Amino acid sequence: MMISSQAFSSFAVDNLEKARWFYGEILGLKVTDHPMGILEIHTKGNNPIIIYPKDDFKAASFTVLNFPVPDIEAAVEALMVKGIKFEQYSGNIRTDEMGISRSENGPSIAWFKDPAGNILSVIES
Repeated sequence: MMISSQAFSSFAVDNLEKARWFYGEILGLKVTDHPMGILEIHTKGNNPIIIYPKDDFKAASFTVLNFPVPDIEAAVEALMVKGIKFEQYSGNIRTDEMGISRSENGPSIAWFKDPAGNILSVIES
C-alpha cells in the first residue's frame, strides 16, 4: 500500500512570514500559500514540502531538509553571500572552516539553520 504512495514531508516553524521570506528569497525556492494557513515549498520532482505554524514550537535537533547539490563548495559560498552561517562541529562529525564535513565514508555535507532554528543541509550528490 505505501509503496505506491507519493509521500511528502512537513515540519513546523514559529513564524510563517519569516519562513516565507527565508525559503523564497534567501534559498530561492517557489513558496506558495495553502488555504489551510500553511506554506508549500516546491522543489524539482517532489511533492510540495509543507511548513506549518506551531504555537509551542521547538526547533528540530536533527536535519529536517537536505538539498543535494553538484558542488558543495559553490553552494556553501553562494549561501554565505546571502548571509547564511554554517554550523561548526568538532565531535564525531568535524567541519572545516567553511562548515563542510568531508568524510571518506560518505558525501560532503554542510548544515545551516532556518530562522526558526530548524537544521537544513546542502549535501554533495
